[in-house]
Amino acid sequence: MRQFTFPTLLAGLVAVLVGYASSAAIIWQAAAAAGANADQIAGWMTALGIAMGVSTLGLSLWYRAPVLTAWSTPGAALLATSLHGVTMNEAIGVFIFASALIVLCGVTGLFARLMTLIPHSLAAAMLAGILLRFGLDAFATLPANGLLCGVMLIAWLIAKAIAPRYAIVATLVAGLAICLVTGQFYTSQTDITPALPGFTLPHFTLQSLLGIGLPFFLVTMASQNAPGVATLKASGYQVPVSPLMTVTGLIALVMAPFGVFSVCIAAITAAICQSPDAHPEMNKRWLASAAAGGFYLLAGVFGGAITALMTALPLAWIQMLAGLALLGTIGGSLHQALTHETDRDAAIVTFLITASGITLGGIGSAFWGLIGGGISFVVLGMARSRGNKKM
Repeated sequence: MRQFTFPTLLAGLVAVLVGYASSAAIIWQAAAAAGANADQIAGWMTALGIAMGVSTLGLSLWYRAPVLTAWSTPGAALLATSLHGVTMNEAIGVFIFASALIVLCGVTGLFARLMTLIPHSLAAAMLAGILLRFGLDAFATLPANGLLCGVMLIAWLIAKAIAPRYAIVATLVAGLAICLVTGQFYTSQTDITPALPGFTLPHFTLQSLLGIGLPFFLVTMASQNAPGVATLKASGYQVPVSPLMTVTGLIALVMAPFGVFSVCIAAITAAICQSPDAHPEMNKRWLASAAAGGFYLLAGVFGGAITALMTALPLAWIQMLAGLALLGTIGGSLHQALTHETDRDAAIVTFLITASGITLGGIGSAFWGLIGGGISFVVLGMARSRGNKKM
């Protein structure tokens, strides 16, 4: 237990907090679209917290690497727009179908073979593109929340100069203090009553499996698992991909009847645990993700309170904290992406497409960034080879 320093524990807490704050509302919308009532939705949040806690703790301890899991936020957004008119039983059938396909990808090793084709510079560029929005959002909040965000930024800057490891600690404390003093922490809205997940019998229809399940599977793999694995790779952790897909897919498959629509490899929140701020030693940053697993389990126990707790703090606090926590990772990713001159153009294409946030065919910009960058990488590489032969 002595290995868990305060910055390490804080990195795990911030990762979970950012994950829930950024997309918990989307989960509720997806569940509501399937006709779930408030108690059922709270049960879904409990089951999701338990699933992510168990998977994060297990994988981090087994591989001694900062492997953080998460739900598929792009997948949840797709479900929120696709589940209208679908029964709860059919929705559970969709979850089981998509999770089974993910397990199949893990067992066959197909996804791992695809991931080995991604150059390190492109993976780093994609990660930087994913995280850019969080950095921009942090500073975009300044005009409307000058006192709160300004104090947090000043606290981070001073601590970064004096005690870099505690910069995010100082930022969090300073932000909370301002929220309490200015009355922006609405404790009256919180309710910590535990909510038990309920079992729903699945029902499978060809229409829902092909119309919702297959696109959901593709979006989850392309927009969540691919960036998650690329984030691990870009941070220097060589964790076998196929077991990650198999384990997360199996956990989601078993817990799908309780509302666990997906368990994926995290990207954005994982970057917080993989940064030097979590621990100065690379081989000990798994402690931050292990801590996150514990906080996931705690969040699962109080699943019914998640939305209320998120609304207790202003969005600007979350955005500034997340942006500053990811600042080092953004800079490091850009450095890795642009280090090799021969890869630079392809990396910039990857970065810009990913950062654009475009969605084509229901698949997010991270996937298209890799596609665009990959094509550029191959074409420019062939052109260089021809040029060298002529010389």
